[in-house]
Amino acid sequence: MRIGVISDTHIPIQAKEIPERVLQSLKGMDMLIHAGDLIRLNVLDSLKSICPNLKAVRGNMDASEVINSLPEKEIIKTGKHRIGLTHGRGSPASLIKTVSEIFKNDNVDIIIFGHSHFPVNERREGILYFNPGSLTDTIFAPFNSYGIIELNDEIKAEIVRI
Repeated sequence: MRIGVISDTHIPIQAKEIPERVLQSLKGMDMLIHAGDLIRLNVLDSLKSICPNLKAVRGNMDASEVINSLPEKEIIKTGKHRIGLTHGRGSPASLIKTVSEIFKNDNVDIIIFGHSHFPVNERREGILYFNPGSLTDTIFAPFNSYGIIELNDEIKAEIVRI
């Protein structure tokens, strides 16, 4: 299974829409995940047009329509893998600790989060912590990016620079 992962799109504040080259590269994925800070719900429409299997959570900057429509936390079960999905909150310096606490009793293999705009792809104590970075904003990051996770017998993940 191939999963495209994005976060912190901040549309229409940082950009008018998801970059077309990113949408093209995400076509053919088995699932898409948005880790919050969409700002507007219509961001999900463009993602659903290329992959109907879409999971998303709300972020701290989202409009009330998004906050009222999406959960803060979700557990995604796919095959033998369990993915924890949240946006994150608080200081970027302690973000991995914060998201670990959110999923401490959920027996997840992967924790996907956003919030810091800084891409993360690292394993700690058997869990993959994955932040795809931001497609549209580099305020706390060296570049714009998204992610791809491949789930088979093993978990493979990569950050893709735009």
